[in-house]
Amino acid sequence: MSLTTGQAEAPRGPADPAGGAVPAGAGLPAPAAVSLAASALAGCAALPGLDAGGPAQAPGALSPFQASRFLAQAAFGATPELIARVQAIGPARWIDEQMAMPPTQGHVAWLHENDYAHERFRNTVQGTENTLWRKLIDSPDALRQRVALALSEIFVIAIPGLPVAWRPFVAAHYMDLLEAHAFGRYRELLGAVTLSPAMGVYLNMRGNRKADPATGRMPDENYAREVLQLFSIGLHELHEDGTLRTNWRGRPLETYDQDTITGLARVFTGWNLDRFDRNQQDWACRPMAFNRAQHEPGEKRFLGHTIPAGTPGPQALEQALDAIAAHPNVGPFISRQLIQRLVTSNPSPAYVKRVARVFADNGHGVRGDLAAVVRAVLLDVQARRDPAPDEESAGRLREPIERFVQWARTFGATSNNGKWAIGLTGDSATRLGQSPLRAPSVFNFFRPGYIPPHSEIAARGLQAPEFQLVHESSVVGWVNFAQQFVAAGVADVKADYAREMALAHDAQALVQHVDLLLAAGALSSQARGLITQAVHSMPSQSPAQQRQRVNAAIHLVLCSPDYLVAV
Repeated sequence: MSLTTGQAEAPRGPADPAGGAVPAGAGLPAPAAVSLAASALAGCAALPGLDAGGPAQAPGALSPFQASRFLAQAAFGATPELIARVQAIGPARWIDEQMAMPPTQGHVAWLHENDYAHERFRNTVQGTENTLWRKLIDSPDALRQRVALALSEIFVIAIPGLPVAWRPFVAAHYMDLLEAHAFGRYRELLGAVTLSPAMGVYLNMRGNRKADPATGRMPDENYAREVLQLFSIGLHELHEDGTLRTNWRGRPLETYDQDTITGLARVFTGWNLDRFDRNQQDWACRPMAFNRAQHEPGEKRFLGHTIPAGTPGPQALEQALDAIAAHPNVGPFISRQLIQRLVTSNPSPAYVKRVARVFADNGHGVRGDLAAVVRAVLLDVQARRDPAPDEESAGRLREPIERFVQWARTFGATSNNGKWAIGLTGDSATRLGQSPLRAPSVFNFFRPGYIPPHSEIAARGLQAPEFQLVHESSVVGWVNFAQQFVAAGVADVKADYAREMALAHDAQALVQHVDLLLAAGALSSQARGLITQAVHSMPSQSPAQQRQRVNAAIHLVLCSPDYLVAV
């Protein structure tokens, strides 16, 4: 992706897209920063012939910049040790190593260990943010955490939408569930999500009852609608490459209608929390239980399938989920969103098609193998080749959670007392404007097809989901919050800059080092020069002055559009 603001320049290396941009926070007003970041995402033209399928670079052929770019996609970010490992064994084997790692201590287990099962926490959310940040930042299975976060933004639940006792355990169990299925089969993930207490409460499947002609009550349709629209097939029929199927008039074909929702809603009746007890948390970690008396016994028709009257409720549910998971839309619909969350906001149809084919068949006759899908997303030629300087389709705006976690992982941030008291980060004026499991609705923090209105991005027909979070307050809020956590950490969570302190006397070496780790060498010569000049102008005689240099280098890179738009 080009990050130019007007003039192009020769690229300085295979992972160094050309262009120049003034870093946000260096005297740039907030509206200008928004405009500049938007221009960065759309400031180029697609090149033909760059999307042929094929393997990525062989192990040993990756530059440090290429390894760092891969790690930003697959592991939130890079360290010198991770870069060396990826260079030594290649991305494919690194993915194998990550997927072979057993999950570390789960969220529910951590809550119990830290006494959040005490009754004084029954009606609070205390402990939730602590354990969510703990695993995002500190777990060695970075790829699993990366995928689990992506899944949490597709299969959305939100803590404010859980009006029930023991919300920390409900949310913790849900994240444990996403981690457990991150490299499993989509169909099993769909089943686990459907019967999870979190989803049951959030989308009203809990306590959903059969129709009552006497009162006019009908089964609740909320989950039936969202499981189709958001978790599986979407609103419109898709080709294998994710493009829309249309009728003879060129209009998109809808995947379902109201009759489909009505029929499917009948399937999702009779389920409720399993032995709910306000004095215990166990129910929060069990799938919902079936109550035959509340299940709609009649025939159910949806998506061309018919479940005969009298079919037992659990069997009807399995048949319905099987039918949904087998729908031809699921592969391109889910694959495209995973590509967007990990690699690029505007994947080419060919990229989507290649990944969707892996979703359809992992090479061993298995459909919906998410481990194979994640591998396909990250190892595809469009993910691994170096974007051209004037290529518009590469890259994505890093979402705020991702930036913060990248800083923490890159610079070895850890909790000095084991509490991980980072807290809520949803305030856009003072913090990130985004916090895990705190999306404002089931539609996530941003829509996958979001296009900033009246922008150059829109004029070029590009999508930029994360830009739905961008406004004047969020730009300034990021600059200010980044300055705070770079300098002092957040609560008990502090970074370790020992490696950077050793470079503090040499402004050029320090900025190049930070550029490699955070931006994968994507800083333009203009941005790199401005940041280097700013750091060089600072004294460096004492350790305190050297620390100020380190803080400035990291902060200015984090606020540069060249960093914010990951290529």
